[in-house]
Amino acid sequence: MSAHPTPPPPASAPGDEALSAELELLAGRAISPPLVTHLYTADPSAHVFEGRLYIYPSHDIDAGTPFDDEGGHFGMEDYHVLRMDTPDGEAVDCGIALHVRDVPWAVRQMWAPDAACRDGRYYFYFPAKDADDIFRIGVAVGERPEGPFIPQPEAMAGTYSIDPAVYDDGDAHYLYFGGIWGGQLQKYRDNVRDATHEEPVGGAPALGARVARLRADMLELDEPTREVLILDEHGAPLRADDDTRRFFEGPWVHKHAGRYYFSYSTGNTHLLCYAVGDNPYGPFTYQGVILKPVVGWTTHHSIVEFDGRWWLYYHDALYSGGVTHLRTVKVTELHHDETGRIRTIDPYGG
Repeated sequence: MSAHPTPPPPASAPGDEALSAELELLAGRAISPPLVTHLYTADPSAHVFEGRLYIYPSHDIDAGTPFDDEGGHFGMEDYHVLRMDTPDGEAVDCGIALHVRDVPWAVRQMWAPDAACRDGRYYFYFPAKDADDIFRIGVAVGERPEGPFIPQPEAMAGTYSIDPAVYDDGDAHYLYFGGIWGGQLQKYRDNVRDATHEEPVGGAPALGARVARLRADMLELDEPTREVLILDEHGAPLRADDDTRRFFEGPWVHKHAGRYYFSYSTGNTHLLCYAVGDNPYGPFTYQGVILKPVVGWTTHHSIVEFDGRWWLYYHDALYSGGVTHLRTVKVTELHHDETGRIRTIDPYGG
């Protein structure tokens, strides 16, 4: 672990005794400790590269920005990469891999990233706001899993919104992205932005994440993105008002027993859910809850196989005393049953 000072948990405000007692109780029941505590990390994307686990989180800071529904208080400026020899081992901070000042087109808010490897080179995908306050997705290239990464001069054509996630299907890589509310996905229809668009309501179909195959050089999309459909048990698209099941942000894909698992956050209902399909584009049929709510407003994850066992990387805001933009990354084992269903996890052992 790098020798950075440990950020102390923020002090509780007067009158917060009940909250402090509740957090202390949850801390005693938490199933996983933070991977690191010398800096705040969130939104972990975990991969096995060169026989080790590399985790690509966002780096939370207290930017001094007021809380708002658009996520303005998430003012991250750079990325660190964590390395682990095993999921239950020590997490080593490999240092800064990319900073917003080094990205020509980006201005602020370096949110949840991901990474991929092809032909011995490493590609780091990240969202950030440009000078027009619009989220785009960029890519940076490195020779090592931990970086440093050199960004391309422009954002990737045809990308928008947040939370890029790359799935390696062997002969092709697929880029998923999207998040509503502060993630701005609701402003787009069929890849066209219109500032007057809003999130669908009521019985209208919920907005889905976007997916496209990446070009062989991993630097651009090979096709226009299409919507990722999540269907209910009757084969109908999930409704916009079904906010305990519909997609909000944080897409991730893994493959188990020949099927594709699309997992995601429900945002305002604070669940990690998943759906299953037969190809990377979907459609995916809703299956259930992976992780119950964590301390803090957000929940965000990745799922990775290591030595024949599956692991869920996630975050919560317990260490910071519940400050929702100061989170720490954690990991716990994930289990598929004999039918392929994922066993629901309670982060506090209830």
